[in-house]
Amino acid sequence: MRDGQCCKSFPKQFKDDTEENVNGYHIYRRRATEPVQVGKYSIDNRWVVPYNPWLLKKFNVHINVEVCASVKSVKYLYKYVYKGHDAASVKMQEEDALDHDEILRFVEVRLAVHLQQQQPIVYEDGQEAQGIERAALRKTTLTSWFELNKNDPSAHNISYSDIPQYYVFDKSTTNWKKRQRGGQNVIGRLPVVSILDTERYYLRMLLLRKSGDISFDDILTVNGLRCITFQQACQEYGLLRGDQQWHDAFNEAAQFQSPRRLRMLFSMICGFGEVEDVPDLWVQHQVSLCEDFVHRYSEQTGPHYALADIEELLTSYNLSLQKLHLPTVDLPASVLERANFDVVEEQAKANSYTMQLNSEQRNVVEILLSAVLQRCNAADTSKCYFLDGPAGTGKTFVYSTLLHTIRGRGDDVIPVASTGIAATLLIGGRTAHSVFIIPIDLNATYTCNLKPNAKEADMLLKTKLIVWDEAPMAHVHAFLAVDRLLQDLTKCKEPFGGKVILLGGDFRQVLPVILRGSRTLTVASSLKKRALWLKFHKLYLTKNMRALESERDFGVWLLDIGEKKWLNDSVAFAMLPFSTRPYTSIVQ
Repeated sequence: MRDGQCCKSFPKQFKDDTEENVNGYHIYRRRATEPVQVGKYSIDNRWVVPYNPWLLKKFNVHINVEVCASVKSVKYLYKYVYKGHDAASVKMQEEDALDHDEILRFVEVRLAVHLQQQQPIVYEDGQEAQGIERAALRKTTLTSWFELNKNDPSAHNISYSDIPQYYVFDKSTTNWKKRQRGGQNVIGRLPVVSILDTERYYLRMLLLRKSGDISFDDILTVNGLRCITFQQACQEYGLLRGDQQWHDAFNEAAQFQSPRRLRMLFSMICGFGEVEDVPDLWVQHQVSLCEDFVHRYSEQTGPHYALADIEELLTSYNLSLQKLHLPTVDLPASVLERANFDVVEEQAKANSYTMQLNSEQRNVVEILLSAVLQRCNAADTSKCYFLDGPAGTGKTFVYSTLLHTIRGRGDDVIPVASTGIAATLLIGGRTAHSVFIIPIDLNATYTCNLKPNAKEADMLLKTKLIVWDEAPMAHVHAFLAVDRLLQDLTKCKEPFGGKVILLGGDFRQVLPVILRGSRTLTVASSLKKRALWLKFHKLYLTKNMRALESERDFGVWLLDIGEKKWLNDSVAFAMLPFSTRPYTSIVQ
């Protein structure tokens, strides 16, 4: 159980038919049964794990049996075959003398890596001065290694990482002593140091290779030349290859990638790569990184916008421009990936659009604006709406009116659509997958790949309205994933995190496309088949604004077909317009 819910999604749903190939597994038929009391639990068919009765009786053990429908489930089995062996450390001693501290044991075998006068200090609150005094008198494994090299010539050919094989560190005297036996099984462990901790990182690199050093100055000296930094010492020692590989990567990517993608690559390299000179990497590729902003603004301000965008991207890696020694800028809202809308112009368009609304459209707009502006009691106002309207009733016109009105008030609104073509009809529209980072392969438990500290997440938190066109075409799992995302971002358990959301479309048209899916699976993938649908307040547009007066009857005829008003028990009869003979189709 996780947060009061089964991590394996039990109880399952009652099913009249088995659904095939859902994320590599079948969803089995589960007949609706009366609950049975087992101990203190009341269970029914929804709680039963797939099993084989013969195997349970034969081996008298618990065995799950699943039908594999794709390679995904087969790979799950082979993962255990090739995962490798487990290892354990065993020590035999008397029970009364058992005193095993795994954390302390691990710390004891690690070799300290610190800069001069920067060794770690442990102290209690209020005793900082005493802790500093104790640290000044106590040697670390590193400073004690310097002393060993001064006093013992036999240690001069042994690197710091290999010293535990030949010497033992006495914690009472904080000195290295000659090891008597067992050195062949001892490995010196240097802690991992991040490349962002620049000097410690290069000090560690030198300690792995140099031997016989008696001080930090001695480590900095290479071929008789005392270097200023440990990074310079590594360069003189021939340990660094330089940043040529990163420059080559940028030169290649710049030939076919957009500036936005290049800035993402720059942030990724800074976060995971071992770049020696980040400012030089920025300077040499600044033209490619700023090209879009220079075109939009100017050559003087373009780099500032690019750096602000990089600052946003670096937050995912817990980095900043200041940490990387890059120029800092203060443009927090200028590089959000959305169009820049003029408030005055948006207000003018909103007034123009509002005057052209018919009575049905005006009612929809007023209801949505009331929910957005919270004019009504929050407890009595729905925040989830579905706009049902056949083709030609003006759904897109309603969306545009809402977008202009809300943007004219200086607020944010996010228009998305289930397809790219539909998204182009919305001003500033994008696909739902790109805005919410919805996974391509979905199931009922997947979540959106959007990090809480990303700027897209901040945009979702600030938005007043989410408009989702052609919603009936999207799989219900996409809505469930977005619902979980918004609840997680807003820390609110209301549907879609309490955000006002407007879905629009026509269920009479195309439903979600399920590859090689049965009719049952296609219907089950629709939003109408989930409990989330009950949270939506339905709004309707029925007047066809696109058809001429002479074509009104044809529009009504199409709606009757969509509403199944021509069906009887076995045969569907529909009289085609301008035809004297009925068109007949067999009902399946």
